[in-house]
Amino acid sequence: MAKLVLTDASVTINSVDLSDHVQQVVLNYNADQVEITSMGDEAHLFTGGLTNVTCDVTLFQDFSASEVEATVYDLVGTATTVVILPTSGAVAADNPSYTLANTYLASHTPVSASVGDAAMTTLNFVGGSITKATS
Repeated sequence: MAKLVLTDASVTINSVDLSDHVQQVVLNYNADQVEITSMGDEAHLFTGGLTNVTCDVTLFQDFSASEVEATVYDLVGTATTVVILPTSGAVAADNPSYTLANTYLASHTPVSASVGDAAMTTLNFVGGSITKATS
């Protein structure tokens, strides 16, 4: 099995490719654990409940037209689509795409930096549905 050093991830937010501004992307996918233990069971038993997705994206801020701020500012408090791939190559078994549909942009930090640092922004997406494609 090949190991991957993430250097060329693809991140598209609301149909805008912002990959060239991404410093970090973290995608979490989980399911609620619902206890189904009943009388006579000798151990706790669980089944999967509702699924949840969260995605944090850290980008180098850019206030130019059609770039980071222009793309995300008006999305705060709304649902949008985010597509993430490990590399910018074609979707394949070794480069799956993860599409977050109706994911809610819960927060955006428009300005974040110390003196002399690169201006950054952090986006926090929550909820919606996730689809994985391999072709």
